[in-house]
Amino acid sequence: MLVLTRNEVEELLDLDALPDALAVAHAELSGGQASLVPRMGAFAGETGILGAMPAYAATSGLGCKLVTLFPGNRDRPTHQALIALFDPETGTPEALMDGTYITAVRTAAAAALATRLLARPDARVLAILGTGVQSRSAQEMFPRVHDFAEVRIAGRGEFEEAVRGADVVHATTASAEPVVRYEWLSPGTHVSSVGYGAGGSELDPAIVERADVVAVEQRDSAFAPLPAGAPELDPRGREGVVELGEIVAGTAPGRTSEDQITLYKSVGVAVQDLAAAALVLRAARERGAGLEIELEEINV
Repeated sequence: MLVLTRNEVEELLDLDALPDALAVAHAELSGGQASLVPRMGAFAGETGILGAMPAYAATSGLGCKLVTLFPGNRDRPTHQALIALFDPETGTPEALMDGTYITAVRTAAAAALATRLLARPDARVLAILGTGVQSRSAQEMFPRVHDFAEVRIAGRGEFEEAVRGADVVHATTASAEPVVRYEWLSPGTHVSSVGYGAGGSELDPAIVERADVVAVEQRDSAFAPLPAGAPELDPRGREGVVELGEIVAGTAPGRTSEDQITLYKSVGVAVQDLAAAALVLRAARERGAGLEIELEEINV
C-alpha cells in the first residue's frame, strides 16, 4: 500500500486538471455510474464530529474519506481528513493519503466548476466572502476556470460592499446568519455557497427560493439529514434543483438567459474526493513518490 503525506499530496495534485476530473465524476454520479451514501457521522461529545464518506466511481475507483470537523480548533485546521483507496476488482487497499488538502481544494474546485457551468460568459467581477481556508482555496481555483478582471475578498462588515456589482459571489463562511442577501445581487449574478453554520445558513433564504437555477452535487446528499445535507434547501425541494452532473451531461439545463440568478449549494460528496485522490495516485505512480508499506497477509 502506498502512503502519501500532505506535502506529497500538495505536490502531486494537478489543480489545472482537477475541475475537469470533477466534471467527469459528477456526470458519472448523475448518470448512475457511481455509488455513494450521504456523509454519516459520529459526534465526539459537543466538540466535533467524525464523518465517513465511502464511494465508487467508474473512472476514479473505490475509496473512503474519513474527515473530522472540530470548529473550536485554533492551532490546526477545523477540517482534517485522510483518504483510503482500494482496488475495485479485489478490494485490496492501494493507498492511504492525507485528505485535508484535498478536502479544501476539491470543494473550491467544484464551486469553480459550477461557476464555469452557470456564470455568465462575460462575468468579470468575483466576490469571495470569508478569509479562511476555503477563501484561499477559491482564490487558487476560480481563476483557473474563468478570466476575472477583479477579485474582491471580504471579511466581516464588508460583505454588502463586495457583493454589490459582483458577477459571481462565492460564500465560504461559518456564519449562521446570511452574509449575502438577495437584494444586493445584480441581475445575472451567480452565487455559490460552501460554508456551514451550525443552526443557520450563510445564504439569504430569498436566494434559495427565488433563484432561477439551483444546482447541487446530488439530490440524495443535498436533502439528507445533517451532517450530510443542507437544510436551507428544503423550501426549494428536490424537484426544484438540478445536479451538476446533469448540466455537464446536458440532460438538464443550466443558465438559459443573461439576467437569471443562479445558485450552487455545496454539501461535499465523496466522488469529489475520489476524483482528486485518483489524480494524486496516478501522479505518484508516474513519479515514484510515496512510501510503500506491506500489510500483513492472512490466509483463510
